[in-house]
Amino acid sequence: MLPAAGMDVAAQVPLPTPPPTPTTTPPVVETTTTVLPGVPVDAPSCANDAGSLCARVFQYTHASWLSRSADSIVSHSVTVAIIVVVAVLLRYALHRGIKRLTAGAHAGRVPKILRPLRDRAAASLREAAPQIVERRTQRAQTIGSVLRSFTTMLIYGIAFVLVLGEFGVNLAPIIASAGVVGVAIGFGAQNLVRDFLSGIFMMLEDQYGVGDVVDLGEASGTVEAVGLRVTTLRDIAGTVWYVRNGEVLRVGNSSQGYSVAVVDIPVGHSADVEHTQELAQAAAAQECTQPRVAAKVLGPPDMLGVQSVTAEGILLRLTVRTRPGEQWAVQRAVAGAVKTALDVAGVPAPTAFGSATPAAGR
Repeated sequence: MLPAAGMDVAAQVPLPTPPPTPTTTPPVVETTTTVLPGVPVDAPSCANDAGSLCARVFQYTHASWLSRSADSIVSHSVTVAIIVVVAVLLRYALHRGIKRLTAGAHAGRVPKILRPLRDRAAASLREAAPQIVERRTQRAQTIGSVLRSFTTMLIYGIAFVLVLGEFGVNLAPIIASAGVVGVAIGFGAQNLVRDFLSGIFMMLEDQYGVGDVVDLGEASGTVEAVGLRVTTLRDIAGTVWYVRNGEVLRVGNSSQGYSVAVVDIPVGHSADVEHTQELAQAAAAQECTQPRVAAKVLGPPDMLGVQSVTAEGILLRLTVRTRPGEQWAVQRAVAGAVKTALDVAGVPAPTAFGSATPAAGR
């Protein structure tokens, strides 16, 4: 068939088809994992690495969590060891220093820890009073015990927090919980906290010590032991009283510095006041020179004069400054000597109210 006129001959000739491109499939490479002999299927992946720390730990413990954490534990173990060693050495050094500060009381020296604090005993009495050494010893030991406990809690507490931080523990919840527990304990044991704080300030201020004669309000007597929470004292009848330091609102101490023996002398209205005062002072001065009284007296008797005038008679008052705690012994000795001297001199005694005759005993 002839092509139609006007048609392109090239358009009717089919173009040759290119040969198909051969496709090549890449070879399949089989991946194999080397599994150590004896390793269970549920073992952590790191346990399959021969020679690794994880594999060794799992081999001996068979604990997956410990094996996974082995590298972390080893990496932080050096830091943790340094923290623990530094904490122990620092605590030992501070405790040793505190013991050196509190030493010396048994030998009669003032411990270094007490030198910056005020000692209420007079300088002339420190070597004479036998209770001073025991008082200093107990005071220094109590303060040293408080300081050692505080340093131990502080150092170990900081070390514990640092160790937890090394292992990535979130400390915020722990600190918050500790704060809540501390507030709860503070409210529940506020009396105990008050007793301890009062005891600490009592020790630092040297309000009283072993051997002092004190008046604590409900109880009065000689102090036998002083602690941070309780003070033990024995009254004149031999009863032992345990007084909480937080309950002590006032303290009357009759044994600090010096004491005063007060002697009241009653005489009749007809007595010569000036002459009677001279007799009483002379008798008191003579009694204070006696060996059994002289060691307890710090100064000559002081006649104060007329203390009061009543319907029965006149009351004269005489005082003697004594060593701490010796005022009662001196008072009894001086009163007896003055009574004997006035009787010998014939000084009239006071009369009973409403009676015209002198009272018996003069």
